Amino acid sequence: MQGIPLLRWSFTGILAALFLFMVMEAPKCFIFIEIRHMKKLLLILFICSPLLLLSQRTILHCGKLIDVTKGLVLNEYSIIIEGNTITDVQAGYSKAAGTDKVVDLKSKTVMPGLIDCHVHLEHETSPTRYMETFTFNPADYAFQSAVFAERTLMTGFTTVRDLGGTGVNISLRNAINKKLAKGPRVYTAGKSIATTGGHADPTNGFRNDLMGDPGPAAGVANGPDECRKAVRQRYKDGADLIKITASGGVLSVAKSGENPQFTEEEIKAIVETARDNGFKIAAHCHGAEAMKRAVRAGVNSIEHGTLMDEEVMQLMKQHGTYYVPTITAGRSVADSAKKPGYYPALVTPKALAIGPKIQSTFGKAYKAGVKIAFGTDAGVYAHGKNWLEFVYMVEAGMPAMEAIQSATVAAADLIGIADKTGSIEKGKWADIVAVDGDPIKDIQAMGKVTFVMKDGVVYK
Repeated sequence: MQGIPLLRWSFTGILAALFLFMVMEAPKCFIFIEIRHMKKLLLILFICSPLLLLSQRTILHCGKLIDVTKGLVLNEYSIIIEGNTITDVQAGYSKAAGTDKVVDLKSKTVMPGLIDCHVHLEHETSPTRYMETFTFNPADYAFQSAVFAERTLMTGFTTVRDLGGTGVNISLRNAINKKLAKGPRVYTAGKSIATTGGHADPTNGFRNDLMGDPGPAAGVANGPDECRKAVRQRYKDGADLIKITASGGVLSVAKSGENPQFTEEEIKAIVETARDNGFKIAAHCHGAEAMKRAVRAGVNSIEHGTLMDEEVMQLMKQHGTYYVPTITAGRSVADSAKKPGYYPALVTPKALAIGPKIQSTFGKAYKAGVKIAFGTDAGVYAHGKNWLEFVYMVEAGMPAMEAIQSATVAAADLIGIADKTGSIEKGKWADIVAVDGDPIKDIQAMGKVTFVMKDGVVYK
């Protein structure tokens, strides 16, 4: 590394030499550049191009740096970034040279960009949420999802899994990737897959003449063949993964929040087809029987897992299935259900019964050794409060370091991007956040994000 400053100065010299060459050769090359002079110019530019790349660096001086791979907090480190990539991590505060940009984070705690494995960016809870189905156009969802996405990014979440919406979430992902909107890196399921009347059936609660009979294209599938077709439709739509609602849910306008809603044969058809198309599979589950079917069939993660029992935990450990708990959503729906008229009549008792149980289930699953990845169900509560999940995880018995690891290395592993992000290491994406205070000592510091970099770009 010591030779790089010399290279930077030599690049400045080469630029000067190039300028002198052009001046000296001006009569020949400014108006009619002869072939032999063009060759000289191209040769000089070819030699200079690697040096030009070397000159574009950002150096972050980190007072504290959380090494999530080792579970350690390091003092006084520097992160070197070129373009969208971390090129080095060095002990001490590295000196700048040439055109280097230094960001002073000496009073902060720095960590990898956070990952939320369960969000819904298209919508947000409110007493009028259920009317949106009848009053919103796709453009309405698109505009508000852009607001929610930016809010999520600014709280330190540089990557999310969007687990179900109308399909606008796919366009949102594309807009963020094209830098037409600000937001986290999105891996989206597009439209969730449900059975008729299941948790993600989009016509639940409609009057009879509006219910119709939605099919696989709309994310409603019955029997193995329709399940396969629904997965293939998600592939055609451009989804990144598959989300199924293996049990009833809290917020759907349907009676049960826990009944199994796919047969094991149907889930196996989904899993096999998903794997053929390069998809991972997330399974919404509250009831134990639905979880057993989903885990045995080979899903990658169980979402919520409220009524998980010992048999489910052992199955998940046996199969290596991740648990994404969403404690924040459970607590939020329980609180909202206490407000008269906030939810439809069918929803309120489910929210009061199921919501408060997720945190204690999480505590049991953690003690049992189930693999855990961070997820909050943002949208079921107000976007931008994702960090509260860390607080609830710690309250339930998970050490702060492990809670942060669940939102970094573990979450990246679940999504399948651990080689690209989830830790601050050479060669990985420059997804980096910083907070005031020390979250290992006080987990509330996770709500004090003061610096956000995604893909090498500073957004906050």
